[in-house]
Amino acid sequence: MRVFIAGASGAIGTRLVPRLVERGHHVVGTYHTPGKDEVLRALGAEPVALDLLDHEAVLAAVRAASPDAIVHEATALANQTFSRNFDRTFAATNRLRTEGTDALLAAAWDVGVRRIVAQSFASYRYAREGGPVKTEDDPLDPDPPASMREGFAALHHLEESVASVDGIVLRYGGFYGDPDDGMLEPVRKGRFPIVGDGGGMTSFVHLEDAAAATVLALERGAPGIYNICDDEPAPAREWLPYMARTLGAKPPRRVPAFVARILAGGAAVLIATEARAASNAKARRELGWELRYPTWRQGFPAVYGSPARDVPPVGLGHPHPSS
Repeated sequence: MRVFIAGASGAIGTRLVPRLVERGHHVVGTYHTPGKDEVLRALGAEPVALDLLDHEAVLAAVRAASPDAIVHEATALANQTFSRNFDRTFAATNRLRTEGTDALLAAAWDVGVRRIVAQSFASYRYAREGGPVKTEDDPLDPDPPASMREGFAALHHLEESVASVDGIVLRYGGFYGDPDDGMLEPVRKGRFPIVGDGGGMTSFVHLEDAAAATVLALERGAPGIYNICDDEPAPAREWLPYMARTLGAKPPRRVPAFVARILAGGAAVLIATEARAASNAKARRELGWELRYPTWRQGFPAVYGSPARDVPPVGLGHPHPSS
């Protein structure tokens, strides 16, 4: 196929491009940051500078590429400083997920492209009720914190828009495996505490595994939503100390929820104490997806260094049942 990737120069795009090229696809990849064209060219893609918020430019680029499929991986999180106001942090990304999605879908419709794959997000979005791990059929949180509502709305817009054209939505878990991972420094410096009981669940996925799943979704996925995460969703009280020990850092501090709410805001407390995670059973079953790192217990040491002797033994993990 001729594949048009919006956001090809990002963390997942740079891992997706060479996989597609190796499988014989011709990749046209967009970039926004000057200098990224050489990166994409070295990976085997045909680079195209593009502002995804410029609808006329998007239409022209897609017409010129004449693709068989479009993959939407565009975000604006590189070098982003995270704050207690999630919507402020994700403001540019939210526009890419709304206006950018609209521009891509309009261009796809214009040139007759019906194969669409788009990036969404799994962790923290499911309703905070019932069991800790959710499937794609479980309801999303109907009442997210005020500082996350625009972000939730942007993801909802993306998913509904892609569904309306029988596209594929990939709800990725929390990415890891990039040397610029924003979590590493706070964990190393002891600035990432366990809040309250640390019961908030997270689903992770290594970037290489996420790219592998994306290739499978593009080539064989049926329209719909897929959770793309590893086999072992886990509460913060389990994965955070493990990451700290893997990095050679001190154990994370414990902070009462009321203190964290004052210092970091209600959204951070919700994520740390109440968030639900996602099951990958559908992606494994329907895409035939096999993970290089079935669990973060394998992935963290492989990426960030050898764990200390007191790290619990590595377990393979298994998909958790839905509530």
